[in-house]
Amino acid sequence: MIHNHPSGDPTPSRADIDMTKTIVDTARPLGITVHDHIIIGKDGHASLKGLRLM
Repeated sequence: MIHNHPSGDPTPSRADIDMTKTIVDTARPLGITVHDHIIIGKDGHASLKGLRLM
């Protein structure tokens, strides 16, 4: 998954983390694996997997 933060700060919000968990938990029984969730900002990006948030 990927999305951008128009504010420019790619730091994951609590809502980003919670929604990622919901999507991962919903996709798993369907045989769908979410490998990462990348957030793009003005000065870089953040990987929820890299941050160990998923």
